[in-house]
Amino acid sequence: MGKLIFGMNVSVDGYIADAKGDIGWSDPDDELHQYWNDAAREIALSLYGRRLYELMSAYWPTADKDPDASRVTIDYARVWLATPRVVFSKTLESVGWNSRLERGDVVEVATRLKAETDGVLEVAGATLAAPLVQAGLVDEYRIVLGPTAVGGGTPYFPALPSWLSLRLVENRAFPGGEVLLRYEAKRD
Repeated sequence: MGKLIFGMNVSVDGYIADAKGDIGWSDPDDELHQYWNDAAREIALSLYGRRLYELMSAYWPTADKDPDASRVTIDYARVWLATPRVVFSKTLESVGWNSRLERGDVVEVATRLKAETDGVLEVAGATLAAPLVQAGLVDEYRIVLGPTAVGGGTPYFPALPSWLSLRLVENRAFPGGEVLLRYEAKRD
């Protein structure tokens, strides 16, 4: 059985994007980018929604060809291309770059994929993660708190049916003021 991880950069007030959908405040420096690169290497399968897939696929498939790309950007581009993805969308006709399209219910499909996959699965994006968090399918949360308050927008955590008890398994400070908080979900 696979382990499902949900990790993102999060404003200090709990949002992954501001009210206009802007994530520019979370642009990582090289050390934080390298952390995310290393975390991405352990992913056996990524779960994406349409919006994040379109955003990522517009840049990462060719980012390593940019002559001005940094070493960590080139590294992430190669990791991103190598990682298999399942893209949940009812509107996309096709997907590329090591991705397959899924139109089914995200909770049902993620439950099946988790059972079928050895290793780590990640859910990418707060909107897609919300029903998985609410269903109790997420095993680990990787929250990188950024030193910015955005005042509203897309929250990292959705409304929950009850408390979510977590156990801290790692914390780490980065030079840019970000703080990694890694939590495992406590299971009764």
